[in-house]
Amino acid sequence: MPHTTIYATIAQSVAVLFAAAGGIQIAGPVFVQRAYERWEMPRKFYRVTGALELIAALFLANAETRIWGVILGAIVLFGAIVTLLKSEQYGWSIPGMMLLMALVPASLAGPF
Repeated sequence: MPHTTIYATIAQSVAVLFAAAGGIQIAGPVFVQRAYERWEMPRKFYRVTGALELIAALFLANAETRIWGVILGAIVLFGAIVTLLKSEQYGWSIPGMMLLMALVPASLAGPF
């Protein structure tokens, strides 16, 4: 089925984005640390977020665990979007919303 290939490609692309975001969060550059301070998050919480994003990426990359990646990714993204909206960073919340929407076709990829 051709749609399955498109959905799988979207799932893999989303996995790459989660992996990149997770890697940045784990590394904890100064701009990430300052953002978490502004949001009044616990110290080093960015590492927890990064670990969850990396786990979501691993789950998304594997067809048999993809649904768990979609669920975990949606939870992480929902928290990020709410945090950004609460902080009145509306423009920064748009990419998160788009990635959240991309999880829908990713969830349709299913196992091969």
